[in-house]
Formats: sequence, C-alpha cells, structure tokens
Amino acid sequence: MMIRFGLKQEQTLKLTMTPELRQAIQILQYSSADLMSYLREQANENPVIDLKEYDLSMSGASSGQERTGKDYSKSKSENSVDLLEWIAEPADTLYKHLQAQMGLVRGLTGIRRKTALYLIGNLNEKGYLETDAPEAARVLGIPAHEVLDTLALLQSFEPAGIAARSLEECLLLQLRRSGQDDPLAVAIVQRHLNDLACNRLQKMSDALGASIPVIQETADKIRRLNPSPGAAFALNEQQYIVADITVEQTGSGYAVHLSDIGAPQVAVNPHYRQMLRNLPQQEETRQFIHDKYTTANWLMKSLEQRRQTLTRVAEAIVDMQRDFFDEGIHGLKPLTQKEIAERTGLHESTVSRAVSNKYMQTPRGLFELKYFFTSALASADGESASSESVKRRIKQLIDDEDKRKPLADQTIAELLAREGLEISRRTVAKYREEMRISSSAKRKRF
Repeated sequence: MMIRFGLKQEQTLKLTMTPELRQAIQILQYSSADLMSYLREQANENPVIDLKEYDLSMSGASSGQERTGKDYSKSKSENSVDLLEWIAEPADTLYKHLQAQMGLVRGLTGIRRKTALYLIGNLNEKGYLETDAPEAARVLGIPAHEVLDTLALLQSFEPAGIAARSLEECLLLQLRRSGQDDPLAVAIVQRHLNDLACNRLQKMSDALGASIPVIQETADKIRRLNPSPGAAFALNEQQYIVADITVEQTGSGYAVHLSDIGAPQVAVNPHYRQMLRNLPQQEETRQFIHDKYTTANWLMKSLEQRRQTLTRVAEAIVDMQRDFFDEGIHGLKPLTQKEIAERTGLHESTVSRAVSNKYMQTPRGLFELKYFFTSALASADGESASSESVKRRIKQLIDDEDKRKPLADQTIAELLAREGLEISRRTVAKYREEMRISSSAKRKRF
C-alpha cells in the first residue's frame, strides 16, 4: 500500500477566544459594583478613556434638572437633604470598646493593664477567649491567678458574656448579670444545653424535677441570651446592592431600563483623538495612542453589547413573569434559563452570565434576577407551580399552626395535596430547611 502525501485546502469554522471576546464575556457577567471597579482600572491604565460616573451629590442632581424636569436649586432651608447624613459612622471595634472601658477602671497597675490588653487581643470575633490562663501566664511571665483575676475583670465589662471561654460560661455570665441565674436556669445551661437545642422539654422535666411549663419558660429565657456577644463589633465590610435594571409600571404594562447608577459612561478623550490625527504616521507616540484608542473602542462596544443583552433578558423575564408583577409571589411561574434563551435568541450560557449577580428593582421590591428562575412542581389540575410560591405557602401554614400541635412535614404535604400541589414529605423538609425553619419537634410549645 502506497501512502500519498499532498497539500489541499479546506474551510472549517472554529471559534477563537480572542482578548476582545474574553473581555465582552467578562463584562457581561460583572455585577454593577464589579463593573465599576473594572472600568476604573481600565481608566487608570488607559489615558484615552474618559469615565463619567453617576453623580450622587446634590450638585449632580441639580445639573440633571433638564433631564428630569425637577428643580433642585432650592436653598438649604427649603431642601435640607444632606447626603452626608446618610453615611453611617464607622463601627467601633471590640478591642477599642473594651479598651475604653478599661480606661474607666481606677487603680490598674501596669502589669494588670498589660494582661488585660493581652487577653482582649486574644478574643475572637464572637467575643470568646482563645487562650487559657496557664498559656497567658507563661507568655506574660506572671502567676496564673493574676491572669484569672484580670479575666474576671474583663468579664464584668459590656457586653455581658464577653471574654467567656465556652458557650456555657457565656450564658452563665449573662444570667448572672441580669439577675436571672436561678438554680433551674443554671442547671439547664450546665447539664442540658443539647436538650435545650433540640427542645427536649420532657427529658429536662424528668431530669430536673420541674414541670414542663416551668422548663419551657426557663428555656425561653435562656434562648433570649446572646451566644456571640462580640459579633456586633465584627468588622464586616458593608456591601451595597445597586440595581442593574429598573422596572416601572406604566399605563400599558411595565417599562424596563438599565440603571444609570450601575453603568458609568465611557467615552474617548477628544484631546487624544485630535493628537491621533495630527501626529505623523510613523511616530511611536501615534502608535501608542492608536493602540489605546482601539482598546477603548472595544471596551465601549462590549459595554453596549452588555446593555443590549441585559435589556433583552430583563424584558423577557418581565414578559414571562407578568403574573408575578401583577399579583405577587403567588403569580410566580416556573421558568428556566433555556426558556429565556429561546425567547431572546441568545445562547443559554449567555443568559446565565447575564443574570449572574444582577439585581432588578421592581414595584414589588428588589430581587436578584436568579429569583425569577424557579423549578416547576406539578399540580392536580395539570398546571405547574413555582418552588418559591410553594415555599411561601409552607411558611404560611407553619406561621398559622397551633404551636402546641405543630404540623409535621407529612401533614404539610397532605394539606398541600388538598390544594392541588403534589409534593412529597422529603421535599417539604428540604424547603423548610432552606427557609431555616425548625422541625415540628423543635417548634412544639406546651
């Protein structure tokens, strides 16, 4: 058999992931906050880009009065809105809060103050002490009893329960501070915390020799205590949600438009455009500006494509979930990203990127776009119901139940079946846990 070698031409289609395409995909899936950060980075790196962000100041509002038709030129006495008053003061840290209280204690020696600061520095974000007295004594070079004396001082500070070494000690400190440390409450905390968490009132009643109503009253008192007294001072960065899409009700239906706040305007600086025209063809500076100019143009095209895609997807969602906007949660229909893709002519992966981390401001509140995509549950009449509406119905049944005889998951499933919703007990349990609702045994009251 002879092998023949030769050359031939053929045409094939192949998708090449160019930098521009990769950039367009990135920009599409960015949330408003991420997009603004990305555009700021691009503006810092590319001098050709002019970034015009939405102005939240009163002066910015007044500059837009021609567009809005409103007059913001009133004096401060007539329009006394000060946007600085909307900004929260920085939260105090737990370390500073305890240090300030330590400054009010008179007669503290230098070594005592040093020990207190060491212990404060070893509190975790929940307010619990993460070191023990022998270890602290070894590090500080002092007797262990001095560490314990300083720890007792810290535990007298606010908030109650701070600097505890266990959940049990934390709850006991709070009971003692509030004057509610009766023998029954102390016994429950010391010996029956697991039974308390599982609402085993009968078991605690038998073990402690108290009636169930008394046990229940004491358990309620313990549950009102704070198991994480330091959590209020945790340094959690505040994240603000900016709606990417706004839906407004009109006389004929609903109007969809992208929010100006989450979409800064990108333009090309006219100064560099003029330089590009005037510089000689072979000039190195001209090539640099040309490259930056091309990059800026691709960025603007990607932003426009993102705008068009989000608008098409949002309009399709509003159209297909019209009953939700008219009637509320009960009108929410099962919807998949594939259905939106077929409706808009986009690829399903494009729809997935478009709805990722995006929010819609509607007349019924602020919702993540993924909220409108719910699975379908069959009903007896052949129609389908969304999982979100079923969850809402389950919660309503539990809210209206007799707490002395809470509804079991099987009972809820049977009640839903009478309403035409065929749902299994396991699905009820799954939805209940997703809503962080306890089981019937833990909801039982006596």
